[in-house]
Amino acid sequence: MLFNSALFIFAFLPLVVIGFYLIASRNIRIALAFLTAASLLFYAWWRPSNVLIIAPSILINFALSRVIIAKREKAPQLASLSFWTGITFNIFYLGYFKYLNFFDQIVRDLSGFNYVFDQIVLPLGLSFITFQKIALLVDVRAGRIKHVTLRDYFTFVLFFPPLISGPIVHYRELMPQFHALDGRLRWSDIALGIILFATGLAKKLVIADPIAVLIAPYWQGAALGEHPALLQAWAAALGYMMQLYFDFSGYSDMAIGAARLFGIRLPPNFDAPLKATSIIDYWSRWHMTLTRFLTAYVFSPVVLKQTRARLARCSPILAGRKTTSAAFAGLIAVPTLQTMFVSGIWHGAGYQFIIFGLLHGVALVMNHAWKLWRPTWWPREGLRARGAAIGFWVLTIGFVVFTEVFFRAPDVSTALRVLEGMGGGSGLTLPSAVYARLGAKLATLGMNVTPAFEGGRSFVNVWIAIALAWLITLAFPTIYEMTAWLEPALGWKPRPKRKPLLSFAPTIGWAMALSVITVAGLISLGQVSEFLYWQF
Repeated sequence: MLFNSALFIFAFLPLVVIGFYLIASRNIRIALAFLTAASLLFYAWWRPSNVLIIAPSILINFALSRVIIAKREKAPQLASLSFWTGITFNIFYLGYFKYLNFFDQIVRDLSGFNYVFDQIVLPLGLSFITFQKIALLVDVRAGRIKHVTLRDYFTFVLFFPPLISGPIVHYRELMPQFHALDGRLRWSDIALGIILFATGLAKKLVIADPIAVLIAPYWQGAALGEHPALLQAWAAALGYMMQLYFDFSGYSDMAIGAARLFGIRLPPNFDAPLKATSIIDYWSRWHMTLTRFLTAYVFSPVVLKQTRARLARCSPILAGRKTTSAAFAGLIAVPTLQTMFVSGIWHGAGYQFIIFGLLHGVALVMNHAWKLWRPTWWPREGLRARGAAIGFWVLTIGFVVFTEVFFRAPDVSTALRVLEGMGGGSGLTLPSAVYARLGAKLATLGMNVTPAFEGGRSFVNVWIAIALAWLITLAFPTIYEMTAWLEPALGWKPRPKRKPLLSFAPTIGWAMALSVITVAGLISLGQVSEFLYWQF
């Protein structure tokens, strides 16, 4: 069941919210059981077999977490064995469904054998659910979670708003909120939930989907072996960046808004990432719950282990500007590359996702080196000037757009064809009317200029849509900044130094503006499309 479907918006969501509060007014425990059952229905709606696939994983992880809690102090070896059994099980379970086909492709590429292998269907949300279960096992082993009941575990794992595409939530931040629910309906939660959901719906249907339609021919042509020209390749790349941002941030807004209808605050997942002025800044704003998961459960444990090993060998560790190259490589560079490799392969089973992750890993290493040693290399205060910030922004976003080509392309060869076009290697194609006026002049400059087969109107529409989307992204504050005083997401507070130009208030003007946004989203419900992150 899609968030952007009439069935979900006009039937499932209102019925579940109404049913929850009617039951909660009498018994909150029964209301939570009702919510869990509704979440199970939500997950099973598209393909009921999904439930049968994830059920064993859920039950095994619950059993192992109970063993770890019971034996953590009395039998630490058994607790450790249960923990590593759970981690291994989750990795192999995800690997079987998500990566077996990719492993088969690698074997065929290396061996040259061509044989038939049945395609395995990836259950919805398995990547997100697996990360949440791994985080729970880690937190249980570390003693951050003291008690887990089957009812609480089901409530946590199956809660439908973040179930399929996040935000990635932690047991210790979600269950205290469920335990604190008193069954009272708070209209402030309902109003804010509707605002966030409507905003996300408009992002998806009014901005992301139309751009997807406009740029789809460029990507389809590249996948079929065509070489997109300069402007078409850039339209494909810039347009996809906008499609991805508004699609995924729209989903996150809808998930956070839907959860708020029940009085639950989910963590924020986006913080204006396309305003970032460094790649480190970008990853602190983009898919924030994935970044914190990878930092806490991949990067930090690796760094801690390496730090202890270096101390045992009396090798130097991080020491500010005096950090040695060896310490930087062992404690920052290698763990960062490992972490971003995990990030890349988590996003998708394909060579292009590995390249995407490693490119970002290299960029993060370079950014960390710049931050660490820049004052020594280039002790100029002018780098803090506004002009320098703009330059860093161009460099950062240019790199992000470049790497997203690998993220979007179905394979590496398609990505390389698009990148070749972006670099001008496939020439310049102009609408016929523009070519008639400028084609000969540009040709005299040595450019390979040809007239386009597409109409001039479609070409102009693509660039207008892309320009408007980028303008909205860069010129306006996010809905979280505008509603910060209501804490729209878990831990999101007003920021005095970043006070937005627009701040939400319960006025007629804001009511009219939000009504327009809501109506714009609802009238676009005709052609329902899946969210991009459903495929991950």
